[in-house]
Amino acid sequence: MEGRRSPAWRFGWLWTAYGVSTFGTRFAFDAFALVALLVLHAGPAEVSLLAAVGPAVGAVLSVPLGPWVEYRRKRPVMIATDLVRCAVLLSVPVAYALDALTVAQLLVVSVTVAAADITFQAAVGAYVKDVVEREDLLRANGRLESTAWTATMLGPPLGGAAIGWFGPVTTVVADAVSYLLSAGALGAAGGGDRRPERPDPRPRLRAGDLLDGWRYILRDRELRPLVNTVLVNGLIMASSPPLVVLMVGPLGFAPWQYGLAFAVPCLGGLVGARLSRRLVARFGARRVLRVAGTLRACWSAGLAFVGPGAAGLVLIEFGLITSMGVFNPVFATRRLERTPADRVVRTLSAWSATSKASIAVLTALWGLLASLAGPRTAIALAGALLLATPLLLPRHLGRAHQEREAEARA
Repeated sequence: MEGRRSPAWRFGWLWTAYGVSTFGTRFAFDAFALVALLVLHAGPAEVSLLAAVGPAVGAVLSVPLGPWVEYRRKRPVMIATDLVRCAVLLSVPVAYALDALTVAQLLVVSVTVAAADITFQAAVGAYVKDVVEREDLLRANGRLESTAWTATMLGPPLGGAAIGWFGPVTTVVADAVSYLLSAGALGAAGGGDRRPERPDPRPRLRAGDLLDGWRYILRDRELRPLVNTVLVNGLIMASSPPLVVLMVGPLGFAPWQYGLAFAVPCLGGLVGARLSRRLVARFGARRVLRVAGTLRACWSAGLAFVGPGAAGLVLIEFGLITSMGVFNPVFATRRLERTPADRVVRTLSAWSATSKASIAVLTALWGLLASLAGPRTAIALAGALLLATPLLLPRHLGRAHQEREAEARA
């Protein structure tokens, strides 16, 4: 029994839960927008509202959950967020069957799922730090990263086929079932996480606790520069809608080319995640972060010059995603190593909320820019700004141990 409940056993079930729920999310990619368009016949304004406001409001609502989750066991929290997401998603097909589905309901479901997503991801980071030995953190994060890219490669094409065969609500049901299966896998993990003790027990949450995550990030010499990841992700995602407009409009991409251009490059993420541990072992985390962080910023500018046909776009996307596949697990590992166990959830929640809010704001701004100046101009500006982001990467990762000792003495 002890062997079954080893750290490897617990991480294996967490990995299973993460993989199932991630695949369900990717399988239901853009499901709300498609339901709004195909079932409710919503207009562009309503679809845009659903795509931007839902995740942004969900990010805001997730902020007070971080301090609340911090001093609780993480596995029950993850199970609860899975069950909440399952329940709210199942309300969509029920309302559809009763002919009572509205855009307002889709918006409420989108907000709830976004808040639960951020809380789940933050709890995953804390649980991994609890059950995985420090020397195995990079291996564990590499496996999670590989799983995310595999799901991104397979989920949307299969989801698109399911929508064509069975209708748009089908993918929502599949996503709900994936969260139910995830909760079951987490239940089989059998604990292993600890409940952190409050340094000064308080009966109620203070307003200042809401800012603890951001406060710690901004004070930490290494985490503060790594916030450039928020800007990088925001600019990459902001250029995605203008790129889609360019592809299906002036460039005349066929549906199979559209799917190929986004599915095949995800192989690069899988390759990069598998290589990350070997690269760190050979060159060190500091060099890998700087080189991969620089390379991921160098590809997007080329998207402004793509022509008809998928070959050029696939090559650029493959280079971009491979660089991200190397960078992300090393970044996630360093972030966990730098964050004390009693601050992990608050720090990761603050990070995720900031990232989602930034993506929503930048996507809206770049949509406006693309409508005024054209999609190629918007993509080129995002690419030009990305070229400056490597200047924000940290330069002194090797001093982390001495800094932690100094912080402990302070």
